[in-house]
Amino acid sequence: MSHRPSVALGALGGTIAMTPSDTSEAVTPQMSAADLIAAVPGLADIASIRATSLSNLASPAMTMTEVLAALSFARAAIADGARGIVLTHGTDTLEETAFLLDLLWDQPEPLVITGAMRSPSQPSADGPANLIAAIRAAISPDLRGCGVLVAFNDEIHLARAVTKSHSTSLSTFRSPDWGPIARVAEGYVTVMLNPAKRLDPLPVPPPSDVSIPIVEVGLAEGGSYLPALAATGIDALIVAASGVGHMSPAAADHCEDLVAGGLPVIFATKTGAGRTLEGTYGYPGSETDLLSRGLIGAGSLSPRKARLLTHVLVHAGRSRDQMRGEFLRRG
Repeated sequence: MSHRPSVALGALGGTIAMTPSDTSEAVTPQMSAADLIAAVPGLADIASIRATSLSNLASPAMTMTEVLAALSFARAAIADGARGIVLTHGTDTLEETAFLLDLLWDQPEPLVITGAMRSPSQPSADGPANLIAAIRAAISPDLRGCGVLVAFNDEIHLARAVTKSHSTSLSTFRSPDWGPIARVAEGYVTVMLNPAKRLDPLPVPPPSDVSIPIVEVGLAEGGSYLPALAATGIDALIVAASGVGHMSPAAADHCEDLVAGGLPVIFATKTGAGRTLEGTYGYPGSETDLLSRGLIGAGSLSPRKARLLTHVLVHAGRSRDQMRGEFLRRG
């Protein structure tokens, strides 16, 4: 047999590792990393896989501690000679973990995250095929330097662009403004888009949490609760705004007061695609008005991803002007 490339697999839990219990048909995380590998015939023909169970959680239970432990695992595996990394993860927060790791990943080797929408006990479980696609992506020389990737339904997506778009569909992961950068078919990874040069990684934050809530504004929403929310000691605020970054004049007034008090306030579009603008509209509460009041536009980042970038920047001690610069570069 020819030499097989080495891949380190870290299992974090999620539907891909869930099975029913003896007393209930409802599934919970139970399968180890070794179990996942053993359940997929043919993986050993693709790569030499070193499987490690890092945690076994439903993804809403993931914390910064688990995510940063996965980062440490991936770095150590690359230092030990792995060609690429695969992490298995629950889909509910997969896009968030992928984006956070992408901000911090400082290696050229691919770090690929995958999971499943159907548990192993369901008909047509998608976990095995997703795992095979992720392994192939991790060893693909054409994906070196692309950062953190998401492999799902034989598509490969950039962590920066991908989002979970459907609560149950097997093709839930999409990149609305980009599309997948590669596809997997007949054992081959075909790259269709060459992403722009990656930006320098940001400093790794400590595992301690910071409080950065996301609030959504819309019709007849004046934001009267915002002062009370800020008084709870939050570290920053993300506003999921309408359209290209709009809110009511009353909500804009409250946000301006928070900025004047030293709180970073970032507005992102809640539409699911597109970006915040900078100078198209000029009425009170428009994007131009919000920027003039000291708020920061998130560009093409979703509210969830804007929150994670803000988390890293707050921990790094960046000033408001520095944060604005990072959002201009990364959004």
